[in-house]
Amino acid sequence: MSSDKPLGFQWQFAAGAIAGVSEILVMYPLDVVKSRLQLQSGKATGADAYTGMVDCFQKIVRNEGFSRLYRGITAPILMEAPKRATKFAANDEWGKIYRKAFGAEKMTQPLSILTGATAGATESFVVVPFELVKLRLQSKESAGQYKGALDVVSKVIKNEGVLALYNGLESTMWRHILWNAGYFGCIFQVRGLLPKAETKSSQISNDIIAGTIGGTVGTILNTPMDVVKSRIQNTPKVPGQIPKYNWAWPACGTVIKEEGFGALYKGFLPKVLRLGPGGGILLGTFIYF
Repeated sequence: MSSDKPLGFQWQFAAGAIAGVSEILVMYPLDVVKSRLQLQSGKATGADAYTGMVDCFQKIVRNEGFSRLYRGITAPILMEAPKRATKFAANDEWGKIYRKAFGAEKMTQPLSILTGATAGATESFVVVPFELVKLRLQSKESAGQYKGALDVVSKVIKNEGVLALYNGLESTMWRHILWNAGYFGCIFQVRGLLPKAETKSSQISNDIIAGTIGGTVGTILNTPMDVVKSRIQNTPKVPGQIPKYNWAWPACGTVIKEEGFGALYKGFLPKVLRLGPGGGILLGTFIYF
């Protein structure tokens, strides 16, 4: 993100926070559906098994109530402000570092990808505990064990140890590296292809288009890592036992072996419906503020 007079860090942070909360309030039910589909193994059968996005949505509402689609929203709302703020602020700061390091006056496509990937790695350290809490509350199997976000934190620390809050850090880092690289790399490319914006409203429109395309490409790239991250974080740590899903790339191999390559894209439709338009909302809101 660059301009003739770039925003100060505090304004980058505030704009990213507002953009993130705006996006999650609109798109959160899709995230719940996405998580349910990702956590369902290929062997799931019976009346309660989900056959797809619409079926999952209907069964959650019918069997658990509409409010279940917002179960655990406290954690992501608390997470989204620092997460999205960190995303844009880190992208801006890393962009300055890389432009200086490579002697580039302006951003280029390769630098945009490198900057986005590094910002994604930075962002992952902020979001992992929030993601774990959110996922435990979204899961059909484990949600009944917890009363709310603070109860998840308390029980995870008590039963699994404080470091368990960072369970899935590696897979989360890969997920954010891939999404941010695709997102910010596409934004740079698409902005260059669109007609030059002459007004503030046309600039926002262009950025919504660029952000939507970027969000879609980022989702295509990172969905496999999101699937294994969900399974890693939903598996409680037991002393003396090696979890079935532990490290990102071996977990991908386990999923492919047991369920086929397509299983790495479980939950893709609700995920892309959220993060495609969500990427546009995110960028458009950020630019507006």
